Amino acid sequence: MIQSVHRAALILKELGSSRRLGVTELGERLGLAKATVFGLLRALEAEQLVERDDEAGKYRLGPAMLQLGNAFLDNHELRARSLLWAESLASRVEEAVRVGVLNGRRVLIVHHVFRPDNSLQILEVGASIPWHACALGKAMAAYLEAERRSELLDEDLARLTGKTVCDPAVLDRELDQVARRGVALEDQEAIVGEAEIAATVFNYAGVPVGAIGVAGPVERLLGDGPSPQLVAAVRETARSLSREMGAGRLSARAR
Repeated sequence: MIQSVHRAALILKELGSSRRLGVTELGERLGLAKATVFGLLRALEAEQLVERDDEAGKYRLGPAMLQLGNAFLDNHELRARSLLWAESLASRVEEAVRVGVLNGRRVLIVHHVFRPDNSLQILEVGASIPWHACALGKAMAAYLEAERRSELLDEDLARLTGKTVCDPAVLDRELDQVARRGVALEDQEAIVGEAEIAATVFNYAGVPVGAIGVAGPVERLLGDGPSPQLVAAVRETARSLSREMGAGRLSARAR
């Protein structure tokens, strides 16, 4: 990769994980000279990929990044094919529904349907969650090739709440259970008080390309245990969406 392009990409990623950063802060984080960072920021600013807050003297992502993000979502096949299925599932179980894809060590939310009531809710499209702290991530990791699963388990597993599972051996056993039962559970591992039930979406080759799940208050989703009806609804929707993605009805991995 051309060095300047690589460095510019690193700057955008750093700004994406922080609200605003100055030249000095970016230089320290990336190990680059201030002059180098400033030159790259000026080039990115000219393309509206970043913008400068004159009052604070710091930089943030620019409006062109939003356009690129929207273009990514508009052209994302899983998101496009999940729109009706996610809406139907949300209406059926009366809970919020999320669709995610694995992006490195994290799950990127590409579609989110609000719980069908009048409560205040925040759109989570674009949110990024550590794979091991959500049911969507576990649903996908359970069906990855052994080498890729080992890579995920060997990397740093951050603790987000007191219930986040960070022990690789425990997680590995849990992923085996997910593959056997066809559904993944998350009990307050990302946010205290919230739970999730998710199932894997496969493509024509039987490879996991995403996951769809129901998210909501832990007392409603899990209670004394996940309700068979809720689990069945999530599983059925994932199978239907997998068929939309070209997976065979009798795919061995999907079973």
